[in-house]
Amino acid sequence: MIYLELFLTFLKIGAFTFGGGYAMLPLIQEEVVAHKWLSLDEMIDFIAVSESTPGPFAVNISTYVGTETGGFFGALCATTGIVLPSFVIILIVARFFIAFQQNRAVKGVMVGLKPAVIGLIGSAVVGLISTVFLSNGISIEVISSPGFLSSLVILLGMIILIFKKVSPIIIILISAVLGVLSGYIFNL
Repeated sequence: MIYLELFLTFLKIGAFTFGGGYAMLPLIQEEVVAHKWLSLDEMIDFIAVSESTPGPFAVNISTYVGTETGGFFGALCATTGIVLPSFVIILIVARFFIAFQQNRAVKGVMVGLKPAVIGLIGSAVVGLISTVFLSNGISIEVISSPGFLSSLVILLGMIILIFKKVSPIIIILISAVLGVLSGYIFNL
């Protein structure tokens, strides 16, 4: 019954998170690790892989988890589960949005969802940072490690490029090259 379990787990994730893959990340991580479908380290590695491949993050990770746990049909069940709620909601919203777009309650919901989504994305970022860099606590060794320092330099460089309005494609390419180089240099 792994197929049903995959479908229902990812259906729940898809139905109860708003804001896309990054907002889903904390719930995906919690569920996948709790079911022992992936370890936390495998999850973090796949997040990096998923970000460098085309397609939505949530679809990529659900497909991967499904494949790892149930082969092709596991991937089909997990991917269908994560996509189905959004598909149904979009169909309903598209049907009625024009009629309700000026409704105060609808506007209020849209305004209220923005900070919630930012909070979920922030939670995912803090969780990843703590897992990758601070799994053994904060120490001078961690903060002065080449991996942490190179990540910090890359992050600051990308922030500068964002404020200079450099194309996101260029930023992604530069980040990838710098990440690969720093990984190669510091993991020899």
